Amino acid sequence: MRTNAIISYDDSQNDHDALMLGRVLRDAGAELTLAYVRHAAQGRLEREEEAARAASALLHRGAAWLDDSYVERHVVMSASTSAGLSWLAGDIGADLVVFGSEYRTRAGHVAIGRSAQPLLENGPVAVGFAPACYAVGPEPEIATIGILRGTADEAAIETAYTLADRLEATVVDRHSGVDLIVAGSRPEARHGRAMLTSSAQNAIEEATAPVLVVARGLPLTFQSLVTV
Repeated sequence: MRTNAIISYDDSQNDHDALMLGRVLRDAGAELTLAYVRHAAQGRLEREEEAARAASALLHRGAAWLDDSYVERHVVMSASTSAGLSWLAGDIGADLVVFGSEYRTRAGHVAIGRSAQPLLENGPVAVGFAPACYAVGPEPEIATIGILRGTADEAAIETAYTLADRLEATVVDRHSGVDLIVAGSRPEARHGRAMLTSSAQNAIEEATAPVLVVARGLPLTFQSLVTV
């Protein structure tokens, strides 16, 4: 089965960056799902109907940006973005949640936002981050994939090589000067859980390429969307 990647989307510029990373993963064979988390229902019926229409329109714009009118879309009601996305991932069997970087992050840099942080602390899925302004300029090309030093478990290594095979890229033993970084979870993490060491998280905060944090023992799999 190919990876199902949820893109956390609220129509902000940084979430356009997440869409761009989603397109890269789609090119590798991932199946995409757009998700918007609403934090509270409106008290009056007409306002709730208006909010529901706005959420649907927001996801429609995301689908148009992806040039995919058939992409699966979900509006989730939850007080917490991370909790809502975790629930959705379990409900639809997703393997990965993709975020843009935190608001006001320097162009070309990665910053882990508050909504994403809980998923790196024993979260149930892999987590991806796009650098700020990743959606600006030409379509990204993935020629080199690096594995974050000190996190090279079997799941991270397998993910890197599977992606490299699909994108015709090269895996290198470094995480600087690459087009995409794969990080593994810490050794004491439970199977299927994403958890980073403090040094790995600091390295991600200094990254200038997209990052995929792989859950312990669960490599992400990528394959052609067309069965021959």
